[in-house]
Amino acid sequence: SLGSSLIGSMYILDEPSIGLHSHDTQKLIGVLRSLQAEGNTLIVVEHDEEIMEAADQLVDLGPMAGRNGGEIVFQGNHAELLSQNESLTAKYLTGRLSIPVPQNRRKVRNKILMHKVEKNNLRGFDVIFPLNMLCVVTGVSGSGKTTLVKDLLYPRLKRRIEQREGHQASDGVVSGDLSQVAQIEYVNQNPIGKSSRSNPVTYVKAFDNMRSLLSSQPLAQQRRYKASHFSFNVSGGRCDNCEGEGDVKVEMQFMADIFLKCELCSGKRYKDEVLEVLFDEKSIYDILEMTIDEALEFFGSHRNNNECTRIVQKLQPLQDVGLGYLKLGQSSNTLSGGEAQRIKLASFLVKGQNEAPTLFIFDEPTTGLHFHDIHKLLIAMNALIELGHSVIVIEHNMDVIKCADWVIDLGPGGGVNGGNLVFSGTPEELARCEESLTGKYLGPKLNPVTAES
Repeated sequence: SLGSSLIGSMYILDEPSIGLHSHDTQKLIGVLRSLQAEGNTLIVVEHDEEIMEAADQLVDLGPMAGRNGGEIVFQGNHAELLSQNESLTAKYLTGRLSIPVPQNRRKVRNKILMHKVEKNNLRGFDVIFPLNMLCVVTGVSGSGKTTLVKDLLYPRLKRRIEQREGHQASDGVVSGDLSQVAQIEYVNQNPIGKSSRSNPVTYVKAFDNMRSLLSSQPLAQQRRYKASHFSFNVSGGRCDNCEGEGDVKVEMQFMADIFLKCELCSGKRYKDEVLEVLFDEKSIYDILEMTIDEALEFFGSHRNNNECTRIVQKLQPLQDVGLGYLKLGQSSNTLSGGEAQRIKLASFLVKGQNEAPTLFIFDEPTTGLHFHDIHKLLIAMNALIELGHSVIVIEHNMDVIKCADWVIDLGPGGGVNGGNLVFSGTPEELARCEESLTGKYLGPKLNPVTAES
């Protein structure tokens, strides 16, 4: 765009800072300013603190998410935003709300070692990944983070777990306390299901309990309805016209297909007679239209019912990771990558202590998240660790890095100027590392902490 010499144009940019280190974000701001100086207008959808500070005008939406959002909470410049009391964004920018620095860092006890790490621009170093703690892999864009974690650590450790015997490759060896990891999960931002019928409650298995609950009601018993009658995945109780989709696809010969609301069920997915079965005046359709927050309140008021108790137990982690605004039956193809990733995290929290010791790898989980959501995400990750699991995060967000127990920083630059292990240790030590660009931006975020005894 800079090379095109366009003037008088409007650019709409959706989270251009995704995947960028703070060092790279400053370069991005410079590019945006150059476009503006050419006489162009820029509208940017962003959560990044540095880009907010650089903006001439801010429009803050809220006050919360989903049905509790959609209002303009504030419009004005950065200085005016900071004086607002209603804005959640302003509260985090001013420090009235904050993501606290941990008072203690977990100490390294068990660890995985990778020797002679060499692939793409990685230069053959040895590196330690501590277990049973929050380990964050950082570095500027192109420094080798994804190569190290996704391309090397994950497949090698997965093979070692599956084979439980030594595996050696020309570009490195995995060793260490391998017995402390029973399985490994790479939690990405891919959709949670391939079908439009998949949704948050099917993923965390709460839908099974909801269907059992409806099938146990007197009218369902009288009509001999089984739990399968309340599923939109199999025939029986679902609408025969749309097959439980709620809409019907109309194929267009020379254009993209369009979807129209099913005329037979009016988008409700089920046959009328199935919707006559109620629990506390709610049909299965009414329940799926609830948000997670509403459902927790609804089912929580029936604590004497075992199915309701199980439903609450499975929905609670979804609220804990900041997804309370989602509808229970919201199709997975309408979810963002960040929402899908947090649903996956919630599903692991549902399993709780029943899950074998697992190493979780998250690739930039803060993508698209507000400060408030990042705070909830960190609480959920620490809950996994307290259950006996380990968490490795590839991340640029300084609020996540400051909360890490251990940081692995690659660089010092990107591409041919990266691929080195610049630093490995605590965030406080990283902030004092003069060779690290991450440390330069991390320092202002930190407060003194005491080591765990």
